Order: sequence, then structure tokens, then C-alpha cells
Amino acid sequence: MGSIKVAINGFGTIGKRVADAVDAQPDMEVAGVTKTGPSFGCDLAAKKGFPLYCTSDSEQMISSFENSGYDCRGGISDLLGIADIVVDCAPGKLGSQNIEKYREIGIKHIFQGGEKHSLTEMSYTSCANHEENLNADCSRVVSCNTTGLSRTLVPLFNHCGSLRVECTMIRRAADPGDSNKGPINAIKPVLKVPSHHGPDLMTVAPGISINSLAVAVPTTIMHVHSIVADLPDGHGLSTESIIQLWRDTPRVIVMHGEENRITSTAEVMELARDIGRKWGDLHEIFVWQDGVKLDGNRLYYFQAIHQESDVIPENIDCIRAMMGTESDWKKSVSITDGAIDRYYSL
Repeated sequence: MGSIKVAINGFGTIGKRVADAVDAQPDMEVAGVTKTGPSFGCDLAAKKGFPLYCTSDSEQMISSFENSGYDCRGGISDLLGIADIVVDCAPGKLGSQNIEKYREIGIKHIFQGGEKHSLTEMSYTSCANHEENLNADCSRVVSCNTTGLSRTLVPLFNHCGSLRVECTMIRRAADPGDSNKGPINAIKPVLKVPSHHGPDLMTVAPGISINSLAVAVPTTIMHVHSIVADLPDGHGLSTESIIQLWRDTPRVIVMHGEENRITSTAEVMELARDIGRKWGDLHEIFVWQDGVKLDGNRLYYFQAIHQESDVIPENIDCIRAMMGTESDWKKSVSITDGAIDRYYSL
């Protein structure tokens, strides 16, 4: 098979990052990206050399790009007609509308965690269910928080065979570029128990029993998870071996907070900038080593999630699974991450 032609429907916070990640891969190319209308995001697409399309097929909307000086190749149907697979990065709740278009065209499609599992009846995260998504026609990359839970809990579950988890999400109020959300000077509990994160994890790792609570706080840079996991008798693990298990897991960073002076999410984000990631992204889940403690069968730990970026490499692995080009999730992860790191270091 030649290079996989990937359409990105929506070129915003997630879409622009997915486009870069696709562009970095040796076995993929960006067939095109869509915008709803002329905006500064079109300048970024033009600078990167990504073909620009309109999210609708309206001739009037397509003409508005041309009238603003942008080279628009056509509408969404034109883009889907030349692509092998589409990654839907449109705002949440547009999935039911967009999926009909994808089915009509007959193109494989991936949605993001803002849509519900029921839309696709298939969800994805690399470490949990890559094989289940092989050659699938549609899937949904789970949310940033669910991805973060998968990265640390799935290895534990695979070792232990069972796991009971209580998790509290301390959620950022909005992305850094979003000025329309709050809270500004409040802590806002999510008054739905469980929050959607626990049930969402069970769409990719149904063997993990998890309950989740969530609160929103006035910060924009990261989420923090406070996790309590009950391991079965005879688990054979120690605090040190769990830390090593995570060190051996792709896309997990374990660092001693006090010794490295990384005791807050602000310092974790500074680390991401220091290692040269574009936009200061951190695709990995950050675990504070000195916050990990196994007491008998009960494990306590904290982890931080960069909500704008941890799902980006997952989308790339999901493309390979659905296109059937790599059945081994660890091999796909190695290709994806190596290509992204080389791309960003250019």
C-alpha cells in the first residue's frame, strides 16, 4: 500500500496538531484540511502547504475563501473523494451530522472524544485495544482524560488481571485559546456521578472497574488526576516495580517532583517547552514519582494530562489500525513518536 491519504475535517486545536503529526509520518500524507470560513487558521494551513477545503459544499462559502485571498480546493465532498480516511476534528456534537456524509462517501472515519461512544460503537486507545480496531470502518479516539487513564491503568490491569479504581479529575476550565468558558474564580464540581470519564475508559478497557468524579478549576494548562486503585491479592508488585512498569510504558513520563523541582502543572508545561515540543505540547502522561505509594493492595498516585496534545499520537496509531497497516500497537507507537520527534526537531 502507498502513502495513506488522510483528510482532517476541522483545523482547530486538535486538527492542526493531527495534521502536523500526519505530515511527520513516513507512511501518511495530508490530503487536505477544512475550515468553516476564512480565518487566521487558513494562514497556518497555507504556510504548511496543506491543501485547504471548506467544511461545507456551499459554493458561496467556498467563494468566501477565494474572496479573502485563500486557495480553496473545494468543499468537504471534494476532499473526502480523494482521501483514504478522515479524522474528524470538528467541534463536539457535530458527529451525527458528519458521520452521515462519511457513510455516504464510503470513507473510513475517526472521531474525537467529544463525541459519544454510541456514535461509532468502537473506541480506541493504543495500549488498550489496537487490535480490536484493525480494519474497522469507524472509531473514536477517546478523550484526553480517558487516554491518560488508559496509559497508566491498562499496564496495571494487564499485570494484575483485575483492578478497582476511584479517580478524581481536577479539570482545567478551558483550553488556553478559549476565552468563552469558566469558572474564573470558583471550583465547580461536576454534579453527575460518575463523571463520563470512568464509563468512557470502560469502552476501551472493559475489565477495569472504575468510578470517577470531576471538578473544574480556573486554570487552562493541564488536568490532574488523583487516583486510588485497589489491586488484587497476590499482585506481586511494590511501589518501585509499579514505577518501573510505567517507565517501560510508551508515552508515560515518571519524574521525582521535589528533586527535579517539578511540583506543579506549570513546571510540567515548562518541561514540555524545554524539550522543544511545538506549541509546548506534552504527548506523554506525567506521573509524579514521589506521589506514588502502594500500601498493601491499595495504590495512590497523581498524574497530569496535557489536554491539547495527549490524543494526537493516538489518532495516528488509530489510522494505522483502521487501515490495517500495523497490527502491533507498540511498533505503531514507535513509528509515530519517532517521526513526530524528528519532525519537531527540524
